[in-house]
Amino acid sequence: MTESKERLRRTMMFVPGNNPGMVKDAGIYGADSIMFDLEDAVSMTEKDAARDLVFEALHTVDYGDAELVVRINGLDTPYYQNDIKAMVKAGIDVIRLPKTESAEMIQQLEAEVVKAEEQFNLPVGSTHLMAAIESAKGVLNAPEIAAASDRMIGIALSAEDYTTDMKTHRYKDGRELEFARNMVLHAARAAGIAAFDTVFTNMDDVDGFKRETEYIHQLGYDGKSLVNPRQIPMVNAIYAPSKKEIKDAQNVIAAIEAAHQKGSGVISMNGQMVDRPVVLRAERVMRLAKASHLVDQEGNYIEK
Repeated sequence: MTESKERLRRTMMFVPGNNPGMVKDAGIYGADSIMFDLEDAVSMTEKDAARDLVFEALHTVDYGDAELVVRINGLDTPYYQNDIKAMVKAGIDVIRLPKTESAEMIQQLEAEVVKAEEQFNLPVGSTHLMAAIESAKGVLNAPEIAAASDRMIGIALSAEDYTTDMKTHRYKDGRELEFARNMVLHAARAAGIAAFDTVFTNMDDVDGFKRETEYIHQLGYDGKSLVNPRQIPMVNAIYAPSKKEIKDAQNVIAAIEAAHQKGSGVISMNGQMVDRPVVLRAERVMRLAKASHLVDQEGNYIEK
């Protein structure tokens, strides 16, 4: 398990917490983040069994380098506190709070997480948090929610509940989500955390999924929530950098190394100063290139 806020999060795959086969096999598909769902995917009669299943899986299944996330039940449910205690005890990377509408909801979650970490003798701060934005109130409060805790790694738009709250529904062109997408993205960027787009549930509409993923990539989203492992390679292909982007990033990295060797704090390339945003962009491109197997361990481009 990893706790880095800087890691790649192109794909966050939903896994129903009450499905033993999917819980066991979730790590084989290569998702950057795996999200075990104890909320909407699980019926009332199976809540306790699903929690126990995920708890045991976290102790026994090797999920490789994937970030492990759990969507707990909301604070207005009788399962909230038990979900938190069990998942913190299991060592989950991130707890995702559904239907988040205020910073206070995140702060209340954090207080419960701290108590659980102390109860199970875990380092305080080891459990990270994220919020699902699912209503008009949540969208308007997204900046405060994103900045509510140092533990926050990201916020995610959940379109089904949001469009219901807005008295509309999903359309192919996605216009009904334009404001919410931009609000969530800007809130995440202002807080220095990740932004996740909503799921695309129509598996028969491959072109629609590709078009929507290209759009959210263009906006600047870190990645997309997924309901099917077949969507993972499609997202990764869209997020993979081009050969030119990789070459440009390599030149920036080389300029950084040259400046370090000279003991200089000023990075220059082709006679021009390289500022911090360019450096950060180059570093992300190289992380994406490595994750996409487009460069070797030394960062050299692999010709296909």
